[in-house]
Amino acid sequence: MPVKGIISDGQKAIRAAVASVMASVPHQLCQIHYLRDAAKPIVEADRHAATQLKAQVRGIRPIERALEARRDQSAQAARDYCLAVRSSLTDERHPPLDLPGIKLHTRLSQIHASLSLVAQKRGSDPTC
Repeated sequence: MPVKGIISDGQKAIRAAVASVMASVPHQLCQIHYLRDAAKPIVEADRHAATQLKAQVRGIRPIERALEARRDQSAQAARDYCLAVRSSLTDERHPPLDLPGIKLHTRLSQIHASLSLVAQKRGSDPTC
C-alpha cells in the first residue's frame, strides 16, 4: 500500500526521519498537538488569570467554620455558596480546547450574580 501522508506529534527525530526516508510524502502535525502548540500563549495567559481569580476567593474555610454551629436557613445557604466556590476552585480542565481560567471566571461570575440577586431581594449590599 503506498503511503499518501504521515501525521505525527512533530518530534524533531520523527521529522528528520520522515524527511530523509520519505521526503516526497506530505507530513503534517497531529491536529491536537498543533492546536496545543499554537495555543501556548493563550493557555499561559489563562493559567495566570486563573491564579489571580483563585487568590481573590481564597479564605472560604473561615467562613464555613463560622457557620458550623448555625442550623438556620441563611447559614445553610451561605454554606452552599461556599461549597460552590470551593468546587469552582478545584475543577480542572484540559487546554487548549477547554481553558480552566475561563471556566473559573464563568462559574465565579454566576455565583456572584446569584449572590447579588439574593442581596437585591433582601435589600442589602451584595459585597462579596
